[in-house]
Amino acid sequence: MAKLKGKVTRSDLEGGFWTLEAEDGSTYKLEGGGADLLKAGVRAEIDGHLEEAMGIGFGAPVLTVKNYRIL
Repeated sequence: MAKLKGKVTRSDLEGGFWTLEAEDGSTYKLEGGGADLLKAGVRAEIDGHLEEAMGIGFGAPVLTVKNYRIL
């Protein structure tokens, strides 16, 4: 389980997906989360499971959201 803080952004690669730009400078592809989380510019603390995954145009760890808190 990982706990990360950062800003939610939208990427248009691979048809579009949500990412978390973490405070440490890392970027994670988000899987899951509610409509209140998945908005560009939202700052949040997310608890979730990390997996390494590669896609066609974007390689980043996938963060599967278990719980989150809007900051």
